[in-house]
Amino acid sequence: MTDQPAPPNLADLQHWTWVIGRAQQMMLEQGLAMTDARAAQGSAPPDGPGGKAGDFWSESLSLWQQFLATSIAPQPAPAPGGRVDKRFAAAAWHQNPLFAWIRQSYELLADHLLRSVDTLAGVDDKQRAQLRFVMRGFVDALSPTNFPLTNPEVIERTLAMRGENLLKGLQHMLADISRGQMTHTPADAFELGRNLATTPGKVIHRTPLFELIHYAPTTPEVLATPVVIFPPWINRFYILDLTPEKSFIRWCLDQGISVFMVSWKSADASMKDVVWADYIAAQIEAVDVIRGLLDVPSVHTIGYCVAGTTLAATLALLAARGQSDKVASATFFTAQVDFGRAGDLKSFVSDEQLQMLAALSPEGYLDGRFMAATFNLLRGRDLIWNYVTNNYLLGNDYVPFDLLYWNGDTTNLPVRWHQDYLCDLYRDNLLVSPGALCVDDTPLDLGTVTTPSFVQAGREDHIAPAESVWEITRHFRGPVEFVLAGSGHIAGVVNPPTAGKYQYWTNEAPVESLDEFVAGATETKGSWWPHWLGWLHGQGDDKVAAQGARLPGGGTLPALEDAPGSYVRAR
Repeated sequence: MTDQPAPPNLADLQHWTWVIGRAQQMMLEQGLAMTDARAAQGSAPPDGPGGKAGDFWSESLSLWQQFLATSIAPQPAPAPGGRVDKRFAAAAWHQNPLFAWIRQSYELLADHLLRSVDTLAGVDDKQRAQLRFVMRGFVDALSPTNFPLTNPEVIERTLAMRGENLLKGLQHMLADISRGQMTHTPADAFELGRNLATTPGKVIHRTPLFELIHYAPTTPEVLATPVVIFPPWINRFYILDLTPEKSFIRWCLDQGISVFMVSWKSADASMKDVVWADYIAAQIEAVDVIRGLLDVPSVHTIGYCVAGTTLAATLALLAARGQSDKVASATFFTAQVDFGRAGDLKSFVSDEQLQMLAALSPEGYLDGRFMAATFNLLRGRDLIWNYVTNNYLLGNDYVPFDLLYWNGDTTNLPVRWHQDYLCDLYRDNLLVSPGALCVDDTPLDLGTVTTPSFVQAGREDHIAPAESVWEITRHFRGPVEFVLAGSGHIAGVVNPPTAGKYQYWTNEAPVESLDEFVAGATETKGSWWPHWLGWLHGQGDDKVAAQGARLPGGGTLPALEDAPGSYVRAR
C-alpha cells in the first residue's frame, strides 16, 4: 500500500459516497435528537455535559465536512517540528484522506471523553481522579493503531508479507499468554553477571530477607563514611547497576565512595508473615553490620522509591530511640512520605482491589507479574499498546533493551506487607500523622528527623509525582537539599553524566511549595549526580586507604559469594 492509492472505479465511488452520506445523515440525526432533548429539558450550561456533547457533535460534523472537502487531495503532513503523537507518525495518518479522518475522529472522541470526566457532577476529587485514570486507559485502548483494519502500517505490512506478520505476532501473543506477562525485550539478550549487574563485589551478609553486597573499590582512597543503598523490593536492585556505562554503583566507586547494596529476597511462602516493620528492621541491621565491619560511627544511606519511604520511617524510629547518629545522611530517590498527592497509583486502592489481592495470594505472597501489569497500566500507551501494535500486529522482533529487561524481571511481594502499605500509606496516609504508626511499640514522627537529607524528584514521574515527593521537605526538621530532575521515575534517576541527557533544577532560596521552587530555580544541563556528590562531600570529606575491611571479604565478614548474589537470581 502507498500513501497515494490507485484511483477507485465508478462502483467504488458510488459505494463510498453512499457510506459517507449515510454516516453523515446518522450523525446529523443523532445531533438533532440531542438538541431537541436539551431544548425540552431547558438549556444546559455551556460548560456542562450538555454543552460538551453539543461541542462534540458540532466538531464531528465539521470534521466530516473537512474530510469530504479534502478527499480528492491528500492533507499536508504536520509542519516540521510540530508535536505529533508518535502512534500516528507514519505519513499515511496525515496524507491519506481516509486514515487522516480516522485519526482525527479518534482524537476528537478521545478529547471529549477525557473532558467529560471533568464535567461529571456528584463525584469527589478522589473518584474523579479514578475515573480519569480509567478513561485514559479506555481511550488508549480505543486507538485505531491497535486494530489491523484501521492501521495503514499494519495493512501495508500484511499485504507485503501475505499475512506472515500476523502469524508471527500471534506466536508472540500466545507466548506472552503462556508466561502470563507481556514481553518487551528478548529474554535471552541479557544475563546477570554477564552484561547486567557486572560491578565486582561480594555478598558479605545474608538473612532470610536480604543479602548485603560490598563492592570492590576502584580508587586508592575512599570516603571514610560509606554509602549503603536500599533499592525498592518491588523491583530488582540492578536498576542501579545496568550496563557499566549506566551503573550508578560503578560511578560512585569511581568517585572514591565505599558502596554497599541491599539485595532483597523475592517473596515466597516462607515470607507470608513479613510486614513493614521487618523491612525497617532490615535497614537498621544493614547499617549496624556496615558500622561494625568498617568500625565507623555512621553511614550514608540512599533509599529508592518504597525503600525511601521506609528509610524515612527508619530515621524516625532511630530518632525515637536516640540513635540518629548511626546515619550521617539520607538520600531519597523519588520517594514519598506524604501520599495525599500520590498520583495514579491511588486508583488501585479500594476495598474491592484489596480483597482481590488477598484472593490472588493464597500462599501469602503476591506474584510479581500482577505488580508488573499494574505499573504497565500506568503507562499503557507505551508499555502495552505500543507492543500490541509493533509485536503482535506488525510482527516485529523484540529489540534488546536493558531497562525493559529489568522492568520485566518481576519480584514477588509479601501480601501482608503489601496490603498494609496500600492501606496505611496510600489510602490512609498515616506516616505523616505523628504517632499514627508504630514499630515495636514505638510511635513514628517524621517531625523528629533532623538527619541531613538530599531529596531527588523526577519532573515527569508518573509513579511518585514531584509534588508528592516535595512533601518530604515539609515534614523533616533537618537540612534538606531538594533537586528536581528531568524525566521520570527511572530515567530521572539513572542518568549518568557521560550520557549528557536531561537537566536538573536547584533553588537555594527558602520556598514553601514546589511551584515556588520551580519559579525561582536554576536549570543545569545534564546529570544531577555530580551535584549530589558535592553535597555528599559537604557532609564530611575525610578519606581512608582502600584496604583491609574496605575490600570485600577482607574484614571480619568473609565473602559468601560473588556479586550480584543469589537473591537477585531467584524467581
